[in-house]
Amino acid sequence: MKYLHKDELVDDPSTMEAHRDDHYIFFMLEKGQASMMIDFTEVQLKGKTVYYLLPGQVHYRIDTEMASGWFVAVDTALIPKECRNVFETQLFLQQPQHLSHTQFTECQTVLNLLHLKYNDSGSTPFYRSILHSLLQSFISIVATYYAENKESGIQTSRQAQLSAQFKEILNTDIRFRKSPASFAAQMNISEAYLSEVLKKKTGFPASYWIQQEIILEAKRLLYYTELGVKEIAHDLGYTDHSYFSRFFRKSVGLSALAFRHKYRE
Repeated sequence: MKYLHKDELVDDPSTMEAHRDDHYIFFMLEKGQASMMIDFTEVQLKGKTVYYLLPGQVHYRIDTEMASGWFVAVDTALIPKECRNVFETQLFLQQPQHLSHTQFTECQTVLNLLHLKYNDSGSTPFYRSILHSLLQSFISIVATYYAENKESGIQTSRQAQLSAQFKEILNTDIRFRKSPASFAAQMNISEAYLSEVLKKKTGFPASYWIQQEIILEAKRLLYYTELGVKEIAHDLGYTDHSYFSRFFRKSVGLSALAFRHKYRE
């Protein structure tokens, strides 16, 4: 998280090169204006707006004209599921949301407090819980603005629509569907075409996103609940909890219990 002052990015060539990230990025532009290329469509950002980038979206900065505002990069595991349903399942390319004076003040207040706590010592009691609570407050506020204005945006391609449909099913059916073929059948397309579409739009095939969603949900359950590993495995649709434990360790690099201990410290 950082606050970007006017013309701070002018001499940073990395922001001018096309790339994609594996996490969400939120912007709140306070003053000035900027333009970005998102999935080959130019998006204009102006003062008093919020905007977000999805994991996997190809993007690069075109220009920044004396802009200042907030930049927040967020692990997908920290995005509430109901907010992801707003952000990820639109059939339109997301557009900046202009903020009223009241909305701007709300976002600015939460971000200032979040930044203050973010810069506190990690040894502060409840440091991580406070950060996560403030972060999710900001994310939920932004999701509310987009949900209230869900018809805004630019019509996207058939591939983008299929990608959004896949993500919507993924968010709701991950406990019951584990194979790309099952998702493709639900969407009435072939498994090969589904993976081709997702690889073009996000850089990864369907199998990757299915595995990521399982791990994200497991992380949430480990962090936010007191369920045991066996119970979590069952909740996610695994009858063999030993297999689930090996899958989690291979994907995360930690055992499920070690992950819980590390992020609850």
